[in-house]
Amino acid sequence: MGTNPRVLIWNEYLHEIENEEVAGLYPNGIHGTLAEAFAERGGFDVQTATLREANHGVTPERLAETDVMLWWGHKAHAEVADETAIMVQEAVLSGMGLVVLHSGHMSKPFKRLMGTHGTLRWREADEKERLWNLRPDHPILEGVPEYVELAQEEMYGERFDIPEPDELLMMSWFQGGEVFRSVCTWRRGLGRVVYVRPGHETYPTYHDPMIRRIVVQAAAWATARVRQDASRCPNTTSFEPVPNPTKEHII
Repeated sequence: MGTNPRVLIWNEYLHEIENEEVAGLYPNGIHGTLAEAFAERGGFDVQTATLREANHGVTPERLAETDVMLWWGHKAHAEVADETAIMVQEAVLSGMGLVVLHSGHMSKPFKRLMGTHGTLRWREADEKERLWNLRPDHPILEGVPEYVELAQEEMYGERFDIPEPDELLMMSWFQGGEVFRSVCTWRRGLGRVVYVRPGHETYPTYHDPMIRRIVVQAAAWATARVRQDASRCPNTTSFEPVPNPTKEHII
């Protein structure tokens, strides 16, 4: 792996080309705005991919050269090929990091890695969200204050159908009364997975400095430490002499 983490930002890139309001907020696509956040921070090599590209912009060769992948999806989860979801899952199990954003909770790669439905309650009512920092000691939340407040966001509420997180980093409260586990981490195989909730397409969430900080630091934390094919069970020779390695032991 090179000096700089190699980041691949995947985005459906449908809302931005079909909805003028979203295009006004994200003229270069959500993936473009997120790429800008990494460029501002510096120290990352960033590429992007979108749904309607050939192979959704995802190939085994490209994933092999990716240290951490970001995934933003919403209206077209079913259009993602199962083969692509399997490739992403296998890459994570082999060490690649994955940061799943907002409605990516229903994406095929996330559901495959979690083994659950990923379902939740939701409401779009322009309400305030307050994300509470539960782990100020964690690298993902370095420099993040006691809470981050967003004037308008889509509400996500419990029950969130996910496995118990390895780490629960932020809990959201919404103006309508619901709460939600908004920043969570898991380890899957040799890889790390982070879920970061905020990011509805009709709000300027990814222009918020603290949300940008959290996303970039989540990617840095999830970056691959090792890449190793973990899909096979090799038959190996012994390291030390074995009297009769083929003999059946009867108990």
